[in-house]
Amino acid sequence: MIETPLQASRALGADRAGHSEQAAAPVEIDRVSRTFRRGRRPAVQALADVSLRAGAGEIVAVVGPSGCGKSTLLELICGLQRPDTGTVRCAPAALMPQRDLLLPWASALDNAALALRAAGVGRDRSRQLARPWLERFGLAEFERARPAELSGGMRQRVSFLRSLLAGKPVLALDEPFASLDAITRAEMQGWLDHALTAEPRTVVLVTHDVEEAVLLGDRVVVLSGRPGRVVACIEVALARPRRRADPTVVALRERVLSSLGVGG
Repeated sequence: MIETPLQASRALGADRAGHSEQAAAPVEIDRVSRTFRRGRRPAVQALADVSLRAGAGEIVAVVGPSGCGKSTLLELICGLQRPDTGTVRCAPAALMPQRDLLLPWASALDNAALALRAAGVGRDRSRQLARPWLERFGLAEFERARPAELSGGMRQRVSFLRSLLAGKPVLALDEPFASLDAITRAEMQGWLDHALTAEPRTVVLVTHDVEEAVLLGDRVVVLSGRPGRVVACIEVALARPRRRADPTVVALRERVLSSLGVGG
């Protein structure tokens, strides 16, 4: 039996106390606004009066125009920024940024285990914990490969595994497949759906791809142009896996696009 990342982090004595209690309402954002002020330049308001909830094990996809504060929202969830007004109450979160940020000199195995090393786990033990997950993610034969030897999809799998092994109950995914070609992106969407079914987390997924939001999200939150405000919250009550050609998926995609002001 493969030890899950959450189990591993607790067994290693990492500072995870209280996560199970917090996971009852992992993400609660209430009327949050955020403005950036930079010297003499005009202030830029990224978010205005944004409220968002994500329940335990729920995947909330966030879509909106470029520059509407989506990445800022994820950084607030992860505690990397603080709101100017409103409240952010979140269980500990791991951020997976747009770029995979793998260490070019380290193997796939050591890159995947980096979060464990950062938590104070020894090299041998961290490799021992990460190795079976590389196998589960279809990367067993590439464990010694450097990032330059991996395809884009493989690199993203390693990056996602590193986020999982952080052992945190919330994942904040910032355009994880934006740099991939269309075919690889479609494959990775299916792969991520399967991975989150096998290892559930509360997920806030930022994406520009409306179809991706409908395929992966339990809810789709639509933000307006800057400053980002919630203009729609659309439930996706469909069984998984979902098919692009499903008429309900197509209809939901059109509904999201309409909320964004796209289309006829």
